[in-house]
Amino acid sequence: MSRDKQTEGLTQLGQSGTRYDFDYDPTLLETFGNRHGTRDYWVKFNCPEFTTLCPITGQPDFATLYISYIPDEKMVESKSLKLYLLSFRNHGDFHEDVINIIADDLIKLLAPRYLEVWGKFLPRGGISIDPYVNYGRAATKYERLAEERFKMHDLFAIDKVDNR
Repeated sequence: MSRDKQTEGLTQLGQSGTRYDFDYDPTLLETFGNRHGTRDYWVKFNCPEFTTLCPITGQPDFATLYISYIPDEKMVESKSLKLYLLSFRNHGDFHEDVINIIADDLIKLLAPRYLEVWGKFLPRGGISIDPYVNYGRAATKYERLAEERFKMHDLFAIDKVDNR
């Protein structure tokens, strides 16, 4: 796949004058073709400055998000992901809902082999919430991977993340 073909249709990458939306908008997400689709490999995004709003109080909630996936044919373009995550800035939803919304949007967009989203939210009111969701393509080794990672995701040092 040529570079031109790979980046065809991307509207945000390399553009000056980026417009930042602070209202949830999944249409900001863009993809490009996976040039290495014959092998499994991990892509991991760390977003240490994620912000959303409490749907009850309207107060900001801050988190570090970890998004990891094994791509199939499509990959998410990182600038579009950044703008998409920024679009949660004025979105009011509970932590658990936000993590599931992000996972659902990325699964719909990418049809990945495997995907996981983990939110490590800063404490508010003396308690922190760390929702985790994963997905593995049904009836494949990725479904089994999802089951194993789900059971083990918070038990080993490799997955221990402390942003507090």
